[in-house]
Amino acid sequence: MASIAHALARIKDDVRAFVPDESVRRACRDAGHRWRERRFGPAETVHLFMLQVLHFNTAIRHLRHLVGHAVNAAAYCEARMRLPLEVLRSLLRQSAEALGGCGGCGGGSGRWCGLRVLLVDGSSSIAPDTPASRGAFGQPSNQKAGCGFPVPKILALFDAFSGMVLEALCLPLCSHEQSGVWRLHPMLSAGDLLVGDRGFCSYVHLAMLHARGVAGLFRMHQRQLVDFRPHRPSRGHQKGNVNGKGKGNGKGKGKGKVPTSRFVRRLGKHDQLVAWARPKRRPGWMRQTPMAAWFDALPKELTVRELRYRLPAERGRRTRVVTLVTTLLDPEKYPKEKVAGLYGLRWSVETHFAELKTTLRMRRVKSHTPDGVRKELAVYCLVYNLVRAVMTQAAKRQGTAPDRVSFLDALRWLLTAAPGEEPPDLVINPRRPGRHEPRVIKDLQDTYRKMALPRAAMKKQLDQWRGRPK
Repeated sequence: MASIAHALARIKDDVRAFVPDESVRRACRDAGHRWRERRFGPAETVHLFMLQVLHFNTAIRHLRHLVGHAVNAAAYCEARMRLPLEVLRSLLRQSAEALGGCGGCGGGSGRWCGLRVLLVDGSSSIAPDTPASRGAFGQPSNQKAGCGFPVPKILALFDAFSGMVLEALCLPLCSHEQSGVWRLHPMLSAGDLLVGDRGFCSYVHLAMLHARGVAGLFRMHQRQLVDFRPHRPSRGHQKGNVNGKGKGNGKGKGKGKVPTSRFVRRLGKHDQLVAWARPKRRPGWMRQTPMAAWFDALPKELTVRELRYRLPAERGRRTRVVTLVTTLLDPEKYPKEKVAGLYGLRWSVETHFAELKTTLRMRRVKSHTPDGVRKELAVYCLVYNLVRAVMTQAAKRQGTAPDRVSFLDALRWLLTAAPGEEPPDLVINPRRPGRHEPRVIKDLQDTYRKMALPRAAMKKQLDQWRGRPK
């Protein structure tokens, strides 16, 4: 029993060291939140919230075993409702700023060619089926009403080398990533580089980043036509839409169709500068946001760099050719090979989301209100950064990159270490290029039928069947 008590004390100490009481109070004051000191003040509520999520979002009744005294469930829930979401988002930003730049690769500086690299991508979670959450987040279109769960979409910004979460937004399911990515732009500063997939590739997004002095690197959108022939013609450059109505795939297919971009200069094989024209109409998502007035302020033309490279053939790899667009125009400072290697780092986002959703079990949240769901997701990211901080410290001590340290091993140490115990050498995951596993599930126990009608309707049918005369 003594060892269990020491382990729990260690976890509580780590939480308070990672998010001090004064940091919570300062975040509350900055958010304009007023409170009175009580048993569940802002600091105590945040620490309990993190402790609960760190133990895989355990039940509230279990908290009394973790903190050593009774926890009134109703009072704790009310304290979580009183806590503003902006306080948790502020604490998340502080944790990333304090620890996000202390590790990395490329000489340990956490920078690439002198730029801070940030990764953006989206994922989703599952929330309890309540009318408020259904209205706020929506459900998949192929689900019948009452037969599924609300699915909040998560748009997150990660540090490319430390893996820290800088910001996470909660959006409705049926909303495009570009309709919310502009809310992440305040987290970026001049000299940063934002890397994302083709869902973030558009003239408007690149121009908005360029106006902030931020570089962008994205995979080419499948509808954008790319032609690497020098001095090739362009289709109505001043009148065309950069996202054109012709179906291009960015791989040179669709012969006979002319790109809307204007050729500027050839930099090398499958490497060129072109000019993209501003669309004639603002995107639909822009009309519904405060960014609508920004559209007319965007330049009529933006010079970008298009490049294409071929991936080596490997088992399980479907993609053979990748076409990128970037505002990194200098081929000497940013060689094509280095840009291609950097874009390969984008896939680490999938690992980060797997650690959040599978290891920490963020795939399914418990809050029954939209605001509660947003707060719970923010605390998940806070706890994720806590584990990442342990990984970063271990990487510096063991002379490796933070992404090689085992996330699960760092989490296990947090849950079992004694008070005052220094972190041991954590498990280092080796790089295994060419690894390929079939995407199948071996467990066959989940054989229940899927819900096709709301539960109330199914119970009514069951009652009618049972009431039939034999």
